[in-house]
Amino acid sequence: MSVAFKSAVDDGVVEELRAIVGDDDRVLPNLSSRVNRTRVPAPFPVHRWAEYMPDVAILPRTAEEVSEVVKLANRLRIPVVPRAGGTGLSDGAVPLRGGIVVDVKLMNEIHEVDLADRTVTVGPGINMLKLNEELKRHGVFYPDDPASYPCSLVGGRIGTGGWSLLGARFGHTRDNVVSMEVVLPTGEIVEIGDGGGRKLRKSSTAFNLKQLFTGHQGTLGICTEATLELAPRPEVEFAAFFAFEDYMSAWETTGVLTKAGLATLAGVVLFDEWKIRYLRRDDEAYIPQPDSVRAVVAVAMYGSRAEVEPASRVVMKLGRSRGGRYLGDEISSGDWASRHDRYATPLHGRSKEGQAVIMSWHCEDAALNYSALPQVREEWHAIVARYRERYGIFDDWGMFAYTNGAHKPWADYLVEIDVGIWEERLDDENWGGWVNCKREISEVTLRHGGSITACHGATRAGDAELVPDEMGGAWQVVKSIKRALDPNNVMNPGKQSLDEAYEEGLA
Repeated sequence: MSVAFKSAVDDGVVEELRAIVGDDDRVLPNLSSRVNRTRVPAPFPVHRWAEYMPDVAILPRTAEEVSEVVKLANRLRIPVVPRAGGTGLSDGAVPLRGGIVVDVKLMNEIHEVDLADRTVTVGPGINMLKLNEELKRHGVFYPDDPASYPCSLVGGRIGTGGWSLLGARFGHTRDNVVSMEVVLPTGEIVEIGDGGGRKLRKSSTAFNLKQLFTGHQGTLGICTEATLELAPRPEVEFAAFFAFEDYMSAWETTGVLTKAGLATLAGVVLFDEWKIRYLRRDDEAYIPQPDSVRAVVAVAMYGSRAEVEPASRVVMKLGRSRGGRYLGDEISSGDWASRHDRYATPLHGRSKEGQAVIMSWHCEDAALNYSALPQVREEWHAIVARYRERYGIFDDWGMFAYTNGAHKPWADYLVEIDVGIWEERLDDENWGGWVNCKREISEVTLRHGGSITACHGATRAGDAELVPDEMGGAWQVVKSIKRALDPNNVMNPGKQSLDEAYEEGLA
């Protein structure tokens, strides 16, 4: 079975959308509204901008409005792309085939704060920072802490299965979402959780659907409400940064710290020498270190004073056990406190042949086991070096590895290589080079037993075509689920190779 897509949204469809929401101001077919919902801070072919533009944007306020929009789109075979804050780093909210962008920003209310059962129920458009500002007076917080914390929205975090900087201590998005309300691709409104009431954390009834609807990149529905975990606000926050003269000593220290069994450990980060060089030359927030520093390990802990203070003494001892040099309280606490700031300033200057160059920041992430980090690091940097030399528009901004498993910091890592791209010089040839570079990076990841992505998603050429390889025999199951829930392939089509579910002759 093949699925045909409507090439554009005509005036009749726009009028139907206006009838659904009863408000002309919330249906936006104008050019500026569509352009502003075309891209995210991810690798983007700016020379082909118009190809990634929606035909219309709509801002619903209720699940019922979302449902009617999706039913309309399903009936007319119009693509639907959910969009929250647009801060994702792998194009989940970018329309690949036009259609309707459902922007959830106006669904931003806190519906209930339940201090007895420790949950908060919110709309998908609420900002993470704003939510925790409101929760502070209750002595609790929602412990999902992405790099994009000041500008990301809850709905986007659910759609991407977001990763948290405090994940080792409090878990990631998928661990902190208790249940959700979802509009399916055919328009039905359903409650998704672990079974039973919306505030239960564990059930063994039927299937665990909550994980299926967390991290699907908008391909299985649109979240319209979520019930989230509340945690006690930590009494104490502790951060320590250690400098090393070689990467392997820093890598070994990372392993020692993560295997120490400290329950208050929120995360451990390992920066390599490419990243240190980038920070020296380009990041005004970084306090320069001698050239002998080739790697840095950062540790953060959260909890009660009775827990964190004795644990901090263990961290200080272990951080120095392989030659680490403590960088002092100012750098440690200050740099950790500014952990969200760099996300909002992705443009960085370069000098190339005497000319000022503005490059945009792009990152390729993977999930890898601790044992694979040194070898993968060498192979990834070698790949970027080849493409930098050949095309002249790429730059290696270094790698970091960050504890990845929720409550299990000793096992696997979010590993990211950051690449600067001179977007003004992109054309079909250079864009093809970037796609090939992405693909080679992902192929190395799979060879070493990793996952293509720990958090950003695999949603466009370069890594999306490798999703079937990573899934192996389970890929047929994935396609069957997609086709069953979205028979007309209207929900964010073109992402994660899921169009394969609709190929002719699929059993």
